Amino acid sequence: MAPPEHKGATRAADIPAEVLDALSRGVLPTATLAEGLALDQGRLLRTVFPDLPRPIHGAAEDACRLGILKRMERIGALLLQELGSPGIGTCRAHPADTVRGWACFMVGAQPGLDLPARLAAIRPLADDAHFGVREWAWLAVRPQLARQLPEAIALLATWTDSPSERLRRFASEALRPRGVWCAHIAELKSRPEAALPLLAPLRADPSAYVQDSVANWLNDAGKSRPDWVRGLCNQWLQGSPGPATRRICARAQRSLK
Repeated sequence: MAPPEHKGATRAADIPAEVLDALSRGVLPTATLAEGLALDQGRLLRTVFPDLPRPIHGAAEDACRLGILKRMERIGALLLQELGSPGIGTCRAHPADTVRGWACFMVGAQPGLDLPARLAAIRPLADDAHFGVREWAWLAVRPQLARQLPEAIALLATWTDSPSERLRRFASEALRPRGVWCAHIAELKSRPEAALPLLAPLRADPSAYVQDSVANWLNDAGKSRPDWVRGLCNQWLQGSPGPATRRICARAQRSLK
């Protein structure tokens, strides 16, 4: 039977039962954040990996009582524990976006990877067609990036000229000083100029998806270093900047007083 068509609900209470059922069986992609939060990940795990040991499924059910980020992290760690590195490829190839999200956290939890290898492993997931998987990708590896900040900035700077707007956006989004659903990066709150190798190449990016990320990065920085953000935007607006730069700077300064 074909999964029900849906446009996506913005509130969990508005998700039809048959849509929630299809989401929880992995036969329908999530269309909104509300759907990603509401689906039953324990049921999804049982559907996709029915042969996992009972204790793994029990631990996953316990994880489903946690907040969404901890839930994803825990299930990713359980899958890595049980399936090992080959399980990452299995999850990455699955049609359900939440399962591919688990692959992101398997990459994040995988021991023994240096930062170049971890970024290489997350790259296809950072370039995933589904918006949710792309968010899980940067959230999954952000702790390692933050711990090795100079190396992370140098490596991600090479992503800023990627043909993929998704990868260019990852380069900015992954190290926002005050990222959503994750720990802040104290060094970038106090020294946002350290991230200029990421921000400057994107200051005229043609993609609104990337522009919004750069603007949000600077808006984050403006909460602790407003004068720096004003100065940088003034610098970028010198001469005859294009509409992309003007849009970034306007949005970057929207919260400044």
